[in-house]
Amino acid sequence: MRRAGAGLLGLILSSAVFAQSGSSTNQSAAAIGRTIDVYDGFESATLSDLWDTSRFAPGAVQMQSEVVRAGRGAAKITVRSRDMFEAGEGGDADSERDELMEARSLVSKENLVFEYSFSLFFPKDFPIVPTRLVIAQWKQYCPGVEASGGPCTNDSPVLALRYIGGELRITQDIDRKLVMLFREKGEFRGRWLDFRVKARFTPSGKGRVKAWLNGKQLVDFTGVTADQENAATGYPNPSYFYFKMGLYRNVMAEPMTVYIDEYRKRQLAAGEF
Repeated sequence: MRRAGAGLLGLILSSAVFAQSGSSTNQSAAAIGRTIDVYDGFESATLSDLWDTSRFAPGAVQMQSEVVRAGRGAAKITVRSRDMFEAGEGGDADSERDELMEARSLVSKENLVFEYSFSLFFPKDFPIVPTRLVIAQWKQYCPGVEASGGPCTNDSPVLALRYIGGELRITQDIDRKLVMLFREKGEFRGRWLDFRVKARFTPSGKGRVKAWLNGKQLVDFTGVTADQENAATGYPNPSYFYFKMGLYRNVMAEPMTVYIDEYRKRQLAAGEF
């Protein structure tokens, strides 16, 4: 998986307290010294400032009211061929994407516990193809991206939700080893999919990931949940992690559309995990 938002991420580490310091929003964005607890029901006519706009093409994200999980609105994301195109590196296929990436004020620090919840809806005519498709991902921040080099610039997400060939998958990629935490074939189109994920990202064995779909637990994993932090890997100590959701895929001609609603991220106390 190739570079992710070098321009934005170059700003992320400009403040030692960036994970807790951001502009406030009308949807309870984090403030300095407070734990993160944010919500977006996508009710407004424009995208809220909980989201960075650098990872989707103009017009790819629309606010609409025809397909909603709750309330009056939801976001509609459509990826088209060559949107946010990136040439593959190291033998990887070329990619394209349209994703919502959390604002830099919401980026997570290692060893802290966060809960994410969001709802996705794939239309009944959503293409069922074997193309690599990531619908949500948690990336470990790699400083080498800004310098267009470094050992971690092409690393895959440490945690990802994938929808490939009609199969839902939850994967880890730790120290460049892909681990399948969950996989299931089925019909996931034409209905809302309510995801909830609790995660503690750390290169120690004290990491944990728990995931649910529509109230059913899919994953309960304890162990290493982040890449090691040293000169060989390129990751700093401590590490930071950022979240994206939408459509990230190998290049193909046919467009894809997903609807997103009811997003929330909150920081948990250690006892809640």
